[in-house]
Amino acid sequence: MRKLWYMGLEPYKARYTLQLQEWNRAVFERRGINYEIVPGETLSNDQAIVTGQVLDAHGRTYFGMSQLMNLVRRMKAGEVTSEDVIYFEDMFQPGIESLPYILDQVPSNMRPRIAVRCLAQTIDPDDFVHVWGMQEWMGHYEKMVDSFADIVLATNEEMVMHMKVAGWKGKIYNISGLAFGKDEVRARVPGELKKFEERAFRVGFAARWDQEKQPDFYMDLIEEYHRLQAMPYNDWPRVEFCVFSGSKLRSNNSSYMERTRRLQAEGKLTVYEDLEKNDYYALLNDTRVLFNCALQDWVSNTASEADALGANILYPAYRSFPEAFANDPERLYVPWSLRDAIEKLVTLLQRPHANMGKFSAWNDGTIDRVCDIIEGKGEQWLRMSTNYRKYTHESKYQ
Repeated sequence: MRKLWYMGLEPYKARYTLQLQEWNRAVFERRGINYEIVPGETLSNDQAIVTGQVLDAHGRTYFGMSQLMNLVRRMKAGEVTSEDVIYFEDMFQPGIESLPYILDQVPSNMRPRIAVRCLAQTIDPDDFVHVWGMQEWMGHYEKMVDSFADIVLATNEEMVMHMKVAGWKGKIYNISGLAFGKDEVRARVPGELKKFEERAFRVGFAARWDQEKQPDFYMDLIEEYHRLQAMPYNDWPRVEFCVFSGSKLRSNNSSYMERTRRLQAEGKLTVYEDLEKNDYYALLNDTRVLFNCALQDWVSNTASEADALGANILYPAYRSFPEAFANDPERLYVPWSLRDAIEKLVTLLQRPHANMGKFSAWNDGTIDRVCDIIEGKGEQWLRMSTNYRKYTHESKYQ
């Protein structure tokens, strides 16, 4: 590879995209990769998600199209060659149809390879594209990208399977994780991490407060914990159950917000909102457990952050989480089982888990796995066989 053209995401204070570019830059430079970050133009400076759920609908499309314009300008000038790779952080990139339109009409020595990372798309039945009814046209968009992309990067083995049953035919690789920069995150907390036994009995929830993250299950757990904790035969600690949000808390289901306000009024739930990243990390540094019950996180950057900052993590044994947690039964609970979730939560509130730090360390290597694949050194992650279930019982790390 002569040069890597990096097509990142626009930065949002409330999302990890603010750090994503720097995590990638650090790995590219450590590996000595010749790269260029293709800039995009932001629609506003508020870094806020106003329309939509994951990224702002107007901001995402505006940034993506302006980014493609800058890339096309470089292609027109002959700066992008067949020895290069264009790497898209998101499979959905407004204006991407420009590439096959151009590449089908230029000499072969001016046709770079194209790599796209799939974050969810219509292959995920719980993704927001289904909430907003986009699947009919988005499915055709995905088939278009699949037809010309040289590398399609899946986050885990379950995502590979969903791609296969959707009929995608491109070269699919499992990068087995999400991009993460453990050192950068750790550096945002000054001094030594707080000792586990000195931390508040705090349980945090850091996923979006939308229906695909199942905040109602978290609220069920809160109410059940309070009920059981009051029983005379239990010596469970009093716990501060929290929601951590980088913006004003909102949801795509109004009933969740009504219940949230009721639990707040009852003193059972604390909402930390409009958090800057460093403030959020300071809270994680005084939290014992980060809890998740999402249908749709696939891996979860929030788990990497909490694990890197010394908090235990408890997630459902659902879809991709067994792979992400190396099939660890003590930090995975039976999906939708309040009893199992609470029993494991009580244990994780007492002491740091023996495998603490391994989750974030594995994800810290994800960008390296992406670079290996792009450089032709990651063929062990290629998933073209129909026997795509063979990897699910393997623990990717110990």
